[in-house]
Amino acid sequence: MQKQLSLKVKPQEANDTSILIDYIATETGKSKASISGFYKLKQSIDARSARQIWINITLLAFIDEPFSNRPLDVIHFKEVTHSSKQVIIVGAGPAGLFAALQLLELGIKPIVFERGKEVRARRRDLAVLNKEGIINPESNYCFGEGGAGTYSDGKLYTRSNKRGNINRILNLFVQFGAEEKILYEAHPHIGTNKLPDIITAMREAIIGYGGAILFEQKVTDLLLKDSSIIGVKTANGVTHHADAVILATGHSARDIFELLHEKQILIEAKPFALGVRIEHPQALIDSIQYNLPTSTSLQRGEFLPPASYSLVEQVNGRGVFSFCMCPGGIIAPAATAANELVVNGWSPSKRNNPYSNSGMVVTVDEKDAMDYFKKQAAKRLPLTETTPFEAKGQRSTDNPLLLLQFQEAIEQRCYELGGGKFVAPAQRMEDFCVGKVSTNFPTCSYVPGIKATNLGEALPPFIQKTLQMGFKAFGKKMKGYYTNEAIVVATESRTSSPVRIPRDHDSLQHPQIKNLYPCGEGAGYAGGIVSAAMDGERVALMISGTL
Repeated sequence: MQKQLSLKVKPQEANDTSILIDYIATETGKSKASISGFYKLKQSIDARSARQIWINITLLAFIDEPFSNRPLDVIHFKEVTHSSKQVIIVGAGPAGLFAALQLLELGIKPIVFERGKEVRARRRDLAVLNKEGIINPESNYCFGEGGAGTYSDGKLYTRSNKRGNINRILNLFVQFGAEEKILYEAHPHIGTNKLPDIITAMREAIIGYGGAILFEQKVTDLLLKDSSIIGVKTANGVTHHADAVILATGHSARDIFELLHEKQILIEAKPFALGVRIEHPQALIDSIQYNLPTSTSLQRGEFLPPASYSLVEQVNGRGVFSFCMCPGGIIAPAATAANELVVNGWSPSKRNNPYSNSGMVVTVDEKDAMDYFKKQAAKRLPLTETTPFEAKGQRSTDNPLLLLQFQEAIEQRCYELGGGKFVAPAQRMEDFCVGKVSTNFPTCSYVPGIKATNLGEALPPFIQKTLQMGFKAFGKKMKGYYTNEAIVVATESRTSSPVRIPRDHDSLQHPQIKNLYPCGEGAGYAGGIVSAAMDGERVALMISGTL
């Protein structure tokens, strides 16, 4: 007999097989000897009670019959070396890789072009960026094999359950080497230290079944004929042809957006969110979320994971919210050019660093960007004049690159304030909220270093004021969150793409260009690893005619 049970156990009991079998025996009225085994279906933490933290577990027990391991939906791929149909995929992030795997399953040959390097070589470029402040614009935290997610945590939680089969995506990760716990944890996470091996296994499968992945091959042009795309051209001048092209370039491929605009291929400005990354001591977040005394940081113990949080507030009709929360994590430089400053966060699989960081961002739309540029122009010119950009119509509400230009302007200003080499402007939290330049800082995880400054010199006033009010509101929701022990680091600006590449709802093709399939986070149709992977699969299915 197999029986599904829901248990509420203490943290120290949650991973003790003998204790869980005791619970199963009690719940079913069976002897322990009759229970051959079990596996978990769901697991989550309930920290609402100040007295006791609980772990909620749903499991499947095997009683009076042999135990069977969790069934995995193993995906079988087809040999495609001589496939009559080929699809070019631009970008080897989650959308591109999962599109390629889906095409292999369907018997179609994927040819993936990635501007960056494979994961191991990419790691060396990240070390140079962190330690020496020198960036490779084609190989960094955003560009390279696996995309932005490879070296920025590997969070697999998503609310996008209508976009595709989440369990299928998680099963594929397990098939390529992820731990099975991602199948039952409420907020699954792989970790930056483990993702490279998984991404490498995916690459080897794609190549092994006859597909291709070409690294350091930047796509610089799209080949069009009679309103259809027939291939791409790379930076080395070589042209490549295929039956369809999937654009899965990620949220930071500004050159692709500019290329589309130059070729008069329809793109649209898309609202996004911009703000800062905030870092607390992990022990402080643990004490707040787990109701622990702040003076006893070790009380969380080995049985509970580092605590996380999710915060959202409406401030004068504008949303401010936490983004990409990294317990036990590190802040990293995520820029893609030498004169811009972007910060992001990541955690190793054990989440065992002494810091907790999260993006804290504010929604931004076209009106915000226009107002910002007008105010910047007014500081430099008489009110009757316009900036050259405005005169040419480059920064107006009919410009699809408007929000991209706004994002870029803030990043460049932050780089200037930091003084170069990706040193980040920063303030303590309470100092930020009263406009005071901090005189010193607690230890910070950001390796390139931080510089005390007034972030109001970098952030537009509406973002600064919204964050100030948001931090105070969050301090009321999480007692102890609003503190000068926290560091505010600018700027967190790559939350999502500031451009959308439109596509037809039914065919998923670009409305102007036949066989061109915008895909994933960079095109505006996903927000994270799993949702991007599902979108990649969906596009591949559409190309095959099986969706």
